[in-house]
Amino acid sequence: MTLGLSDEDRELRDSVRGWAARHATPEVIRAAVDAEAETRPSFWGSFADLGMLGLHLPEDVGGAGFGYLETAVVAEELGRAMVPGPFLPTVITSAVLNESGRRAELEGLANGALFGAVSLQPGRLRIVRDGGSVSLSGTSGVVLGGQVADVFLLAADDDGERAFVVVARDRIGVTDLPSYDVVRRNAEITADGLVLADGDVLTVDPDRVLDIAATLFAAEAAGLADWATTTAADYARVRRQFGRVIGQFQGVKHTVARMLCHTEQARVTTWDATRALGEDISAGEASLAVAVAASVAPEAAFQVTKSCIQVLGGIGYTWEHPAHLYMRRAQSLRILLGSTASWRRRVTALTREGARRVLTVELPPEAEQIRADVRAELEPATLLDDVKQKAYLAEKGYTTPHLPEPWGKAADAVTQLVIAEELRAAKLTPHDMIIGNWVVPTLIAHGNAEQIERFVPQSLRGDLVWCQLFSEPGAGSDLASLSTKAVKVDGGWKLNGQKVWTSMARVADWGICLARTDVAAPKHKGLSYFLIDIKNTEGLDIRPLREITGEALFNEVFFDDVFVPDECLVGEPGDGWKLARTTLSNERVSLSHDSTFGAGGEALLALAENAPGGPDDEQLTVLGKVLSDAQSGGLMGLRAAIRSLSGGQPGAESSVSKLMGVEHIQQVWELAMDWAGPASLVGEQDRSSATHMFLNVQCMSIAGGTTNVQLNIIGERILGLPRDPEPGK
Repeated sequence: MTLGLSDEDRELRDSVRGWAARHATPEVIRAAVDAEAETRPSFWGSFADLGMLGLHLPEDVGGAGFGYLETAVVAEELGRAMVPGPFLPTVITSAVLNESGRRAELEGLANGALFGAVSLQPGRLRIVRDGGSVSLSGTSGVVLGGQVADVFLLAADDDGERAFVVVARDRIGVTDLPSYDVVRRNAEITADGLVLADGDVLTVDPDRVLDIAATLFAAEAAGLADWATTTAADYARVRRQFGRVIGQFQGVKHTVARMLCHTEQARVTTWDATRALGEDISAGEASLAVAVAASVAPEAAFQVTKSCIQVLGGIGYTWEHPAHLYMRRAQSLRILLGSTASWRRRVTALTREGARRVLTVELPPEAEQIRADVRAELEPATLLDDVKQKAYLAEKGYTTPHLPEPWGKAADAVTQLVIAEELRAAKLTPHDMIIGNWVVPTLIAHGNAEQIERFVPQSLRGDLVWCQLFSEPGAGSDLASLSTKAVKVDGGWKLNGQKVWTSMARVADWGICLARTDVAAPKHKGLSYFLIDIKNTEGLDIRPLREITGEALFNEVFFDDVFVPDECLVGEPGDGWKLARTTLSNERVSLSHDSTFGAGGEALLALAENAPGGPDDEQLTVLGKVLSDAQSGGLMGLRAAIRSLSGGQPGAESSVSKLMGVEHIQQVWELAMDWAGPASLVGEQDRSSATHMFLNVQCMSIAGGTTNVQLNIIGERILGLPRDPEPGK
């Protein structure tokens, strides 16, 4: 994985990773740790020769003319390898000078002749204006890279406002500071009435300087988090304790899975920040994207590097192991950039001012012909009533465009996104089959011609309602342990057993059911997949289950010698497990074009605005986190969609976003209920109230695989941690 998605991004990553493996060896890093002060790395010329210091700069000053994404990819990899040297402050300095129109130092910063240093907090450094004279006095905040720098980009107080000045090393006093980060050291500078020339006080917006710095800080943080997650996972796969590999212990497995989730959050928000800095969008939207990355990535790296030490155990606590170097670096980034809480409040402030980051994807040129064809085909539907509309859309393949013709349109990723946009523009909504979205792909892939013809067209039109009869009291997420039995009889099968958590069972026409047809076969191989006529089959006893909301949407279903004819067995006996997994390979490509904050985030915003006296600092901080989590979830979907468009394989985003999306929406409604106060505890609460929504979303971390199961999946399928063996094995 890397911040960028293109082949060129991955080639750049591999080039930097290979260079770092050759030059930033453990011995080189250890020498930097043991040194009394930071020195200029001997390998810097080699790195500069690769052009990595000027990727974001114009070609006429020795740069490559690329954008911030390429520089961020390099920062990510250098952070991952803990490469000594002031790459981060140097590229921040050159980026800010370039945007300020100050060019004198750019060539030296690009070719490695000059090193840059950055201080983002003014400290006691101030700009003094006296008539026509402008001078600099005082002591700066902590200067990143200051021990070896030639060019200093310094925050200073300018009559109560933050401004940035640029000064050369020989004009100021530089004091080396004992540094918590023992690989890249800090300094402070002092000035006493230093007269500043024209151009020394930069005219660029100070917020823009912070945005550039925050984005590249976040990129390095993503690399730190990636190293920590990989290191912890590698260790957990081989370290044995109590007779077992520690990665089998759920506590360790879930810790490392959470580390991956935080790492992906850091990576995806940083990716978006780099895009936003180079897009032709409003300053508010760009700053919002950066603020989200700044509130997520350094904090994620800090949490993940701490967790890495815990997974490593005693060896991770030693001075010799590099794990503490990564934690020190992550914590330094987090503090030097400004507190996580302050960046979360900035997310909230920008959002309250009206800024929104809208998710869009640039489609290839061939999309326009697809769009014209789709628009023409949809036009007749706009003249029909709702029932006829849905029938028309089903007949033309718009209910499930990703499925093969004639049931869908065999639509690739580009076509699917175009169709979604055109349906939205025409205000057309195909029938949502709900459970049928699972059934139809399974029938098309595994059903016979009679089953497909009998069930698929009706399902697409909305003439059939389906329910799913999978879960059982003794087998919720563990479908392999199902015990409902199907015994072969003349003309069909007799089913006996019990299903539970079956939504829509009382209104469904048909149901899909997994039952055990071979008790002697291995658990996964003894299941079969049946279609059951819910309304016309004897022996079914459907009983409503009242939920914590007071409603009864779920049901338990008892089977008492339920007869299912042979023509309602899909596939062969024993194929049930394979059929139940079919929909995993039939996922749609989707992308919301709304604000990534969603209804829950907007509801919280409204509650905060209506709070007596307005929201307090704690609410503003918490709200910023919630909004950042919402945006990161939307961005994971966007990255997955872009991968699909380019023909790439799915990344970790889908598994991570499923897990984090559930936890996010649960947090939203818990906060909404808290902020509504005592009013949330009294009176009749309607289905849209915070109280009802809080109760309702508790099922989301249970249904479709519990949170613990999702963490197991992330740990085992993505990180390669070993499965927990079954008892007795």
